[in-house]
Amino acid sequence: MKKLSTPLSLAGVFVLLALLFGACGKEKNTGLTKEVADFDYSVVFQWNDLFLQIERHAAGYRPGPAPRALAYLGFSAYEATVPGMPEYQSLAGLYGLNVPQPLEGREYHWPEVVNASSAYLMRRFFPTAEDDLFQQISILETSNESKYRAEVSAEVFDRSKAHGQAVAAAIWEWSKTDNIGHDAYLDPFGNYDWQAHFDGDGDWIPTYPGPGEGVFPYWGEVRTFALRNDQRLCRPPLAFSEAPTSKLYAQALEVYSMNTPSQAYADEWVGEFWSDDLLDLTFSPPPRWIAIANQVYEREKPDLQTAVVSNAKVGMALNDAGVGAWYSKYYYNVERPETYIRRVIDPNWHTNLDNPINGDKGITPSFPAYPSGHATFGAAGAEALASMFGYSYSMTDRCHEFRNEFLGMPRTFSSFYEMAQENGWSRVPLGVHFRMDSEEGVRFGTEIGRLVNSLPWKK
Repeated sequence: MKKLSTPLSLAGVFVLLALLFGACGKEKNTGLTKEVADFDYSVVFQWNDLFLQIERHAAGYRPGPAPRALAYLGFSAYEATVPGMPEYQSLAGLYGLNVPQPLEGREYHWPEVVNASSAYLMRRFFPTAEDDLFQQISILETSNESKYRAEVSAEVFDRSKAHGQAVAAAIWEWSKTDNIGHDAYLDPFGNYDWQAHFDGDGDWIPTYPGPGEGVFPYWGEVRTFALRNDQRLCRPPLAFSEAPTSKLYAQALEVYSMNTPSQAYADEWVGEFWSDDLLDLTFSPPPRWIAIANQVYEREKPDLQTAVVSNAKVGMALNDAGVGAWYSKYYYNVERPETYIRRVIDPNWHTNLDNPINGDKGITPSFPAYPSGHATFGAAGAEALASMFGYSYSMTDRCHEFRNEFLGMPRTFSSFYEMAQENGWSRVPLGVHFRMDSEEGVRFGTEIGRLVNSLPWKK
């Protein structure tokens, strides 16, 4: 009987050794015992949803500070979790950053890492949020903590929370060194004098109702993640002309003809569907693409790694799109269709952008026209999402399904790029952009999205 037991014991030893070496091999590759892909997307979805709720009512955050916040939130979550994503690598070195690293070979609860990082930064990016919304940060943070504490030991939980906060603190300190972007929501106008930049017809002037000043005139100098300084200027607009035979006149006439009492409601509806212009009514245009991302997450149920990388790409693409668009806007300083049409075609014309909250009618955003920010943001966000979920990904956008001030019926698209094209075009029937603004915005935004996608994400 003893002779029979010996081979079995040796076999058991060999099996045990194989398991141990296999485990050590895995630990050597990742440096950690669990990977980010072992968890689901839900913590990213939750913080995205809260961001959209807070940003909707955040004065001074549109159009630039909101996507900037998304970029740093996404970048922090990525850097905090990338050690648990074997295929990916840190991008911190690209920006001269040293971020805290997890302890090698120790277990981390990656959803708690994301939870801690997100809560830390949300409080700092939205310090002036309304009290009830600001409290939602703590509510979500502690709700997740209660759940995660039950899933791991106290040691693992505390280690994970500390790591998420440490990385977020490092990212926050870095964000503060961007002198133009940091806390810019407190002063959207700066000391910019639009009259000093007005040389005659064709140049931008403020439109009313509105603040009578240019919004975020210095945003083109904000820090970017992939867009180099020599890439911030888009292609030139059409030459200015008031001649009825000119291309610019033809585009003005196109806007004019689409903004009359006889306009087909289908055209007006597209403009309303993508508008997102108005504070307190909806989230702003750049975060719209995080709302779209959340719909994809809910539908696809991806792992946490996919959601973290997607959020980082979308946020960084939106940030860089805003910088490129605003640099180009104030460089070319092109007037809005409203100004051109009232001077050249019809002095009584107005846009289709109305505010159902305060009753303002015929609104035009208060900054130069070219290129369209909507179009640039949309194309950059679409390109980032397509890199993760496919360039032929079809979906139904339900962002405004329950709005009641206009027909909030969902719209279905065959790809993210198709969404970006309609988003860009929507500004023409709304009356706030020429065709050239939208077309160049889509082209420029796609280019910017590709630059973000081309960063060395993977090893």
